[in-house]
Amino acid sequence: MVGIPNDMLASLAADLGNAQQWVSKNVSSFIKDGVNISYVAVGNEPFLQAYNGSFLTLTLPALQNIQSAITSAGLASQVKVTVPLNADVYESATGAPSGGDFRADIRDLMLSIVKFLSDHAAPFTINIYPFISLYRDPNFPVDYAFFDGGASLEDGGTTYTNVFDANHDTLVSALRRHGYGDLPIVVGEIGWPTDGDVNANPRLAQRFNQGFLSSRVLSGRGTPLRPGAAVEAYLFSLIDEDEKSIQPGNFERHWGIFNYDGTPKYDLNLQGGKSSTASSGGRAMLVPAKGVEYLDRRWCVLKPTAKLDDPQLAPSVSYACARADCSTLGYKTSCGDLDARGNVSCAFNSYYQKNDQDDEACNFSGLATATDKDPSTATCKFSIIIDTASSAAAPSRRNCFNFNDALVTMTTTAALALVFLPMLTAA
Repeated sequence: MVGIPNDMLASLAADLGNAQQWVSKNVSSFIKDGVNISYVAVGNEPFLQAYNGSFLTLTLPALQNIQSAITSAGLASQVKVTVPLNADVYESATGAPSGGDFRADIRDLMLSIVKFLSDHAAPFTINIYPFISLYRDPNFPVDYAFFDGGASLEDGGTTYTNVFDANHDTLVSALRRHGYGDLPIVVGEIGWPTDGDVNANPRLAQRFNQGFLSSRVLSGRGTPLRPGAAVEAYLFSLIDEDEKSIQPGNFERHWGIFNYDGTPKYDLNLQGGKSSTASSGGRAMLVPAKGVEYLDRRWCVLKPTAKLDDPQLAPSVSYACARADCSTLGYKTSCGDLDARGNVSCAFNSYYQKNDQDDEACNFSGLATATDKDPSTATCKFSIIIDTASSAAAPSRRNCFNFNDALVTMTTTAALALVFLPMLTAA
């Protein structure tokens, strides 16, 4: 799936020529090189209420122009055009999946988009995040977010044992209500973060992602309203994004199944089953990136002689956190066990590593010092940045993770890990 950012929608909606140029550069040229592209995502969650309607009049025209460009390029049978939408585009007046319908304020627009997708045999793409349901509601039943819990919801004669199925089938009900009950659905984003919140950790992320993969992607079980249909999904995400906005929460930078250096955060069996060891014969497990090199084993910490009441300390920490990543600091996060001095050191080191261990990046008005003694704790890792000059750090143009394609490619400016998996088939 190749994505078009929201800030390009206006240009693509206004001029078919712009759409044709985009398709030529970002789709046709790659397909000629043998890249497997199945979808073009036009925008990403453009109808979020936080956007105040900025993209309401742009999304459908952009979708139409990209489709025309795909058709002109002779790729219409191979590449489908879709719009990844947030799950708030539909709702249920009854609170149950059977009451699903599109949000009243955008219903006419949604039906126009749904008709267009149906006319071109393209899927409805939806982003579903059970973690967000848990994060926003302190009374949300924790086990209902997973696929092995005991919580359930009764909807007529149908029992829902997890929020993913309930959310998915609310969409199915909305589609059925308007005569599009057979429209394919692709889950464009789903996942679980590993840090930045009390419920964001590797244990719960492994529980969710393995449960989703085994019980919904590979089993062919489907959901109550679409039984026997394997779910096509894109896991979010392959690697953490240390510069992503944390306005929704500190967890936003920690959705990756790989650490920044290409090491898996937890075991994930991509062929399902119960085994959790990388050596299990015939099973496709995550493997670490090879040939990754790091800078020297040096960390930036608060000087032992520095005083916590120094007037320069708070501004220095604020400066470091604004320009680096302090999202691991907080209640019940991975670095939540640090004392005040540890918190400062964590902030200083994040800035130091982001600036490639530059001596000037470990000063902070004379409050900091570099050390070769690892300040990490049992749960809080003080990272060392990757040597970006090493061969393993070469950037790649490919960035995808689709269980159905059975190919994992992970890339950042710092590391590259490529994992070829056996073809995954639904039971």
